[in-house]
Amino acid sequence: MVNYDKIKEEYFSISQQLSSQEVFKDKERYQNLTKRFAFISKIMDIISERERYLKEKEHLKEIIKNKEEERELIELAKEEILKIDSKIKALEERIEDIFFEDDEDTDRDIIVEIRAAAGGEESALFAADLFKMYSRYIENKKWQMEVLSSHPTEIGGFKEIIFSVKGKGCYLHLRFESGVHRVQRVPVTEAGGRIHTSTVTVAVLIEPKNIELKIDPNELRIDTYRAGGHGGQYVNRTDSAVRITHIPTGIVVACQDERSQIKNREKAMRVLKARLLDKMKQEENSKITRERRLQIGTGERSEKIRTYNFPERRVTDHRINLTVYRLEEILEGDLDEIIKGLIKESRAKVLQLE
Repeated sequence: MVNYDKIKEEYFSISQQLSSQEVFKDKERYQNLTKRFAFISKIMDIISERERYLKEKEHLKEIIKNKEEERELIELAKEEILKIDSKIKALEERIEDIFFEDDEDTDRDIIVEIRAAAGGEESALFAADLFKMYSRYIENKKWQMEVLSSHPTEIGGFKEIIFSVKGKGCYLHLRFESGVHRVQRVPVTEAGGRIHTSTVTVAVLIEPKNIELKIDPNELRIDTYRAGGHGGQYVNRTDSAVRITHIPTGIVVACQDERSQIKNREKAMRVLKARLLDKMKQEENSKITRERRLQIGTGERSEKIRTYNFPERRVTDHRINLTVYRLEEILEGDLDEIIKGLIKESRAKVLQLE
């Protein structure tokens, strides 16, 4: 639960500070306090409404305790308490939403990388299934998606596919998808009908803003080459594919989806910047014990986070011990039950440390 007393204390503390002449002399401090005060004020309005309902509820409880009251009035009071409890719960959820929307990263655009891991062609086929799942989910949320790079296989899978997502709340909802996704099913390539276990890795990266990350051009090695693979005869005719290596970190990004070398270079740079920002954040978080404790799981790409079991029509998220028997619907993009569970658990962890 959100600590309402703490919020009230902060509200009155900032009120007093803003009335001080000393604060006006420090422009940066004044701006920060004003911004925080506006945010806390939104929550205080809802807290006040919640407290009105709590007082009303106490009054109704007194009516129920009074044995001299008419039975009909007592029954009406009980019904009204149920309605008030529902309103209080809705207000508390609203406060939580506002409280956590204050996270500066929740409304950021993202880049998602899906890669086949263990399992050969079956892993690549499941990478395509996950891409379809996220595509449907993104479409349902009315977000925008753009494929930045892909390496398809001959029978419809993906060795790797990278795409961007833009839209309010996309990072908030998809940030916990990073990790190893495991599939258990009979592959189309299996003649004996045996169940195989394959894995696919997913990474969700924040897409940097232009002002956030500057890269020294001298630290880049850019190679162009003739694109290959599936996609039509034209791909082998020109040196349109681009490979960018960030020399200090050794990070390599290649893009060949577009016919234009310029467009491939632009997309490769977007992915490179996202990976560099992610690397910086990972290094920073590894130094902050509290940040590590807040994570659901470790956040490492090597961590198994979810299993998709086809024979049992089961999907299990191992971080929150949630199992749902709606595999087909989930692969069609119906991810809300799992994602809401992950968000709820993440918020609970944060509030435990407040």
